[in-house]
Amino acid sequence: MKNERHAKILELIQTQQIDRQEELLAQLKAQGFSVTQATVSRDIRELGLVKSVDQDGRYRYVAVTNGGKNAHSPSRFETIFRESVVHVDYAGHIVLVKCYNGMANAACEVFDGRSWDQIVGTLSGDDTFLVLMRTEEDARRLCEKLSEFVNR
Repeated sequence: MKNERHAKILELIQTQQIDRQEELLAQLKAQGFSVTQATVSRDIRELGLVKSVDQDGRYRYVAVTNGGKNAHSPSRFETIFRESVVHVDYAGHIVLVKCYNGMANAACEVFDGRSWDQIVGTLSGDDTFLVLMRTEEDARRLCEKLSEFVNR
């Protein structure tokens, strides 16, 4: 049942502009799935769905995994990062990653999927995500490394 539900979720977000969990929940119920808000929330996390801005400037859920490809592969990371990020800078222990409007969640998700040294955690918003580093030197090094992806 879970695999069928996941397949239906992917189909729904590809064919309809769904931007809220409540809307996805209603669509699943209309398709005959008996689900709760907690189940939909867990499915969104397991499927790696993020909100992104479409070509009309509206938000919608998209699958970062993109057709079964590994969302955390180096080329996938580089593509999403390069197409989402505008600027990278740091202050103290914090690295700021400025993104195009609506793209920070996607960029942060692929960032979190990679193995990085000396990271305490991340916090994502709509057009910015922050990376909390252990030291200022770690922040400087990460800023330099991420800037390479942006400037390619």
